[in-house]
Amino acid sequence: MNDTRQPEALPSGHLSLPASGRSQPHESAVAQVAGAATYVDDMPEVRGTLYAAPIVSTQAHGRLRGVDASAALAMPGVRDVVLARDVPGNPMLAAFAGDEPIFAIDTVQHVGQVVGLVVADSVMQARHAARKVKLDIEALPAILSIKDALAAQSYVLPPVFVRRGDAAQALSRAAHALSGTLEVGGQEHFYLEGQIAYVLPQEQNQWAVYSSTQHPGEVQHWVAHALGLDNHAVRVECRRMGGGFGGKETQAGHLAVWAAIAANKLKRPIKLRLDRDDDFMITGKRHPFAYEYTAGFDDTGRLSGLKLMMAANCGFSADLSGPVADRAVFHADNAYFLEDVEIASYRCKLNTQSHTAFRGFGGPQGVIVIESILGDIARNLGLDPLDVRVRNLYGDEIVAPGTATTPERRRDVTHYGMRVEDNILQPLLSKLEQSAQYRRRREAIFLWNASQPVIKRGLAITPVKFGISFTATLFNQAGALVHVYLDGSVQVNHGGTEMGQGLNTKVAQIVADELGVPFERVLATASDTSKIPNASATAASAGTDLNGRAAQFAARHVRDNLSAFVGGLDGCGAGAIRFEGGRVHSPSATRSFDEVVKLAYANRIQLWSDGFYRTPKIHYDKTTLSGRPFYYFAYGAACTEVAIDTLTGENRVLRVDILHDVGRSINPAIDIGQIEGGFVQGMGWLTTEQLVWDDKGQLSTHAPSTYKIPTAGDVPEHFQIDLWTEPNREDNVFGSKAVGEPPFMLAISVYEALRDAVAQARGDDQPVRLTAPATAENVLMALTYTPQTTSLPASALHLNKSMNEAAR
Repeated sequence: MNDTRQPEALPSGHLSLPASGRSQPHESAVAQVAGAATYVDDMPEVRGTLYAAPIVSTQAHGRLRGVDASAALAMPGVRDVVLARDVPGNPMLAAFAGDEPIFAIDTVQHVGQVVGLVVADSVMQARHAARKVKLDIEALPAILSIKDALAAQSYVLPPVFVRRGDAAQALSRAAHALSGTLEVGGQEHFYLEGQIAYVLPQEQNQWAVYSSTQHPGEVQHWVAHALGLDNHAVRVECRRMGGGFGGKETQAGHLAVWAAIAANKLKRPIKLRLDRDDDFMITGKRHPFAYEYTAGFDDTGRLSGLKLMMAANCGFSADLSGPVADRAVFHADNAYFLEDVEIASYRCKLNTQSHTAFRGFGGPQGVIVIESILGDIARNLGLDPLDVRVRNLYGDEIVAPGTATTPERRRDVTHYGMRVEDNILQPLLSKLEQSAQYRRRREAIFLWNASQPVIKRGLAITPVKFGISFTATLFNQAGALVHVYLDGSVQVNHGGTEMGQGLNTKVAQIVADELGVPFERVLATASDTSKIPNASATAASAGTDLNGRAAQFAARHVRDNLSAFVGGLDGCGAGAIRFEGGRVHSPSATRSFDEVVKLAYANRIQLWSDGFYRTPKIHYDKTTLSGRPFYYFAYGAACTEVAIDTLTGENRVLRVDILHDVGRSINPAIDIGQIEGGFVQGMGWLTTEQLVWDDKGQLSTHAPSTYKIPTAGDVPEHFQIDLWTEPNREDNVFGSKAVGEPPFMLAISVYEALRDAVAQARGDDQPVRLTAPATAENVLMALTYTPQTTSLPASALHLNKSMNEAAR
């Protein structure tokens, strides 16, 4: 699991190594280990602070006819109840779709929807009282499955269709065709620090909000909107989160708004922290998806046509479901060229929690379906799945020669019209195939399975091609401030948020190198809307790309000021000045950085600056989902070996080998940590983390007792991670690539290895219909399921029977 690359040796005379390109410790590691790192709930509370707890719906859908809070208000310590009538501003959240009320008004739309708050002198008084509030709800029919939502044409947003070529004609000409369905479950974020907000009234109707959020700027906007104020009256700060994974991109805003409305009504500071059960019941998850497809292919397994229907369970409101479903469409190709393709994307409205961003943001739901299709094609033809995957990779092979009026077409353009210019898939997969000894192990597994009646093994290599940038082009911008103080110490503030991923550490490394000072001299401070306005969410794996580059530009402005000043002192051009190892070198003199700073201050030279960055080259038409939505792609591949017990369905991951592309790594230890964590989290999504709603719309798996995330015992002893060392071919900060989300999809190799084991256990060439997550029950169903060939229906409004029903 260790990166074995060594930093380049520096010429003699250098006092220290550059900060970037080295495994610097996380800037908060020591404080976190010592329990001294402050999260929102650790902050000293202002005198007079009160505590809120949510009043939640017990019905999946119904008319809210009344709220009886008399029993709650009679309880000791209870101060008040806050309902929709207490919202001073707009009663709807300031989300882009405008379809979600702050508190339920006249209807409830899922079990767990927040109707109001109880405010009390203590946390437990508020929570106990909230459960005494009686809601008068007239039950209405609820939609609780994607199948029913499609039949009712119940959508949070209109369907989207993407086409290239003529899929129907290509399928009619194909040598082979395969049709099928797939269901993939959602996933609870299960951040260590739950959702929390602490809101303090300030003078002159101003507000301070401490929020565990990935998007302080949006929290600011939402709170101001709810209170009927200008944005400048609300300041939001976030020093760090105890995990986010997308669950705090929009939905942290709900808590801040709820707490702010209570604080406005009672004129007191309000803290609102959800306990784990309420967090499960109230907040959204990764979107569950259902698929139908028909794929045409030749004798070598190369795709010749594809019709794909993707239906997302969005819950009761749009939230971020539009861009999540869009990204699923963008990544339905993963690493493979789709020449004649037709994709229908449905954004289904159900009476469940409103599903939201989660690491990968729809990408995993796109990647898994094409990997599933290719795996089944290989089994259908009796070919090795890796060979079929390689056969379908993007490349520079000519599809159609050019004419006098049309340019030639190659296998290097996505179905949404973006050219894949930085393709390293072929050499990366080849290298992993060799280093993981794929062919030898595959033969060994065949021999094992032939001799073992109960325990069967499977092996799979799957690649990842993941687009980096917000698909909403306007969010691809960032700002930063760099301050140099009189003692030579440096402070950097940027619009990103730290959630454990090491963003502040990387930004500090970048700034340290730009100014030529030791890493230890740079301090990254809390995200704060009064310092960096209008910042985008820390999401889309773009935190370092955006904020790191903005901070680099800010530091460069300061360095340029100092270069011009030193050049004036020593009679040389600013370009001749070098900043290295805490010293400033001119052709005629060397001074310490601290000395230069003091001299510059005495001569009234500006020692602080701002920096701004906007991602170049990107553009796309959101109505047709075409263009260049991504600045570049990050690549990777994983080889996973698993074992299944054919009597119980239990399964285990035995070995993982990963080769992942992070460009030129700013911090190898942090990058490897992200790859490890992303893979294990993805493994949980596809194996143990099962969300179950009952027929009343109640989430049954709402605690660690019933919802199982991976533990250390689930990580295989052999977990080898190597980094692909080529720098980013685009002009990105330090030549690096994003690493937050792409590794998550490497875990699809676990799912494909499990399907390989099931196929070898069954001993046939039929598609393996394995519902994700691959729980023991679902593995047993896959072992006994007999697939039937079906064609894609003319209307996607009639899904096949659900996988579980068919298996029974």
